[in-house]
Amino acid sequence: MSSSARRMSVLAVILAVVTVGTSVASWADDGQDGHRPYLALGDSVVFGYITQAGFEYFNPDNFVGYPDYAARLLNMTSTNASCPGEATSGFLSLTGADNGCRAFRSAFPLHVSYGSTQLDFAEGFLGAHRNAKLVTIGLGANDLFILQRQCGTSPNPQQCIGAGLPAVLATIAQNMETILFALRGTGFRGVLMIVNYYSLDYSDTAGTAITQLLNQAVTEFAKANGAVIADVFTAFQAIANAAGGKTCNAGLLNASPQNQFLCDVHPSQSGQKLIGQTVANTFRATRGADD
Repeated sequence: MSSSARRMSVLAVILAVVTVGTSVASWADDGQDGHRPYLALGDSVVFGYITQAGFEYFNPDNFVGYPDYAARLLNMTSTNASCPGEATSGFLSLTGADNGCRAFRSAFPLHVSYGSTQLDFAEGFLGAHRNAKLVTIGLGANDLFILQRQCGTSPNPQQCIGAGLPAVLATIAQNMETILFALRGTGFRGVLMIVNYYSLDYSDTAGTAITQLLNQAVTEFAKANGAVIADVFTAFQAIANAAGGKTCNAGLLNASPQNQFLCDVHPSQSGQKLIGQTVANTFRATRGADD
């Protein structure tokens, strides 16, 4: 088998696992270099993931996430440590529940390189950058995707998801509390921000209700840890309303590779830009326009 064929074989395996990175960056300095450091943490939404992108995965610069837009608006230097398929338990432990992050990063580069958990990287980064201004975190959706996959072989998948949902939401909330507490434990005193999730279709009452439950879980312990919320759910809804609540029809999601008139779950560039604007607006409302 040729080298190219072997690489595409690996790619096919990884893409079967990941359903829902910039070259190696040097960050281990004293953080007092005059920059305004911004650390972005999370999953494929943060990464700027595109489904079935083929050889593009070998260069993470091909994927532009909302941290790029937010950093420009805020005149900050962003470090995007996200990983496609990252779940809250995998964020905390290399053996925690995972929806494809570990498989992806074993085959393809992330926006920054690290062999530890994402939390370990974050703690090291914040320890080295005492002047960090902003940390954003977008996590939780992959926990639900894992439940959805587990229930896929059930005789009644919807009933299975309904039965398992309360426990998964409780785990998300507990893990997010652990993550927020750990980030604050580094001595970070900048803006700690949770970026919540948009509904894939606001006209779908049941699906939107699950998104709202997810958002409640990821933000349950925000106030206790001095974190603010970038309300992407409402920002997307305002745009989607003009398209009958259809987030896809509003152009906020990536088109499906199989049908350009259907959508993937990931934000398009207009969606990513809207998230970035929401992050920037939330930061300014928290710290003031001059910070």
